[in-house]
Amino acid sequence: MTTAKDLFIIAMDPEPEHTVGQGDLSLALAGAELLDLIGAGAITVDGDLIVPGEASAPDDRLLGEAAALITRQPPHERIEDWLWRRGRDLSATYQDALEEAGELTQKRSGRLPFGPKRVELVDTPGRRRAADRWAEAEPVLAALASAVGIDGGRSDDDEPPLDDETVTAVVATVHEAVMELESVRQRRTIENTAFANVWRGP
Repeated sequence: MTTAKDLFIIAMDPEPEHTVGQGDLSLALAGAELLDLIGAGAITVDGDLIVPGEASAPDDRLLGEAAALITRQPPHERIEDWLWRRGRDLSATYQDALEEAGELTQKRSGRLPFGPKRVELVDTPGRRRAADRWAEAEPVLAALASAVGIDGGRSDDDEPPLDDETVTAVVATVHEAVMELESVRQRRTIENTAFANVWRGP
């Protein structure tokens, strides 16, 4: 399992009261992939630029796909640009992958056989590993979860510190991207409301 998969599982867990938006989660998943690639030596970060490393492709399929998308030649890609490019519909990609791996299952809501389906976590070693990292407040996972509004009842003071400058830079960029996405949502809501009022008339 990877940090991105652990993050997806934590976001899917029924316990968090905060519902995570797919767009927010997709951006955080892209950030988690970056951190896993940094940990594997597949990339390094120079300022806010992603620089390819010398390590071979990761064994994990989705992480391997992420590594293959890294810009190999200068000018290298900025972290923020990577988050938006790689993050497009990434939460749906992870859902499909985890369903295929048996980590998630779809069940019908209610008693009717034709009711709407909902996705549920399966009790697997992967889920237990993610839960253990979360219970231990593993700093990277906790910071990424915080970026999408999952705090597990912790306050900002309880959040474990990140002791690596590169990790801190990636997590900070994820926070900024999520806030930017929220700004876009709010702007669209205001525009749609104004448009509806025009049609409604005085």
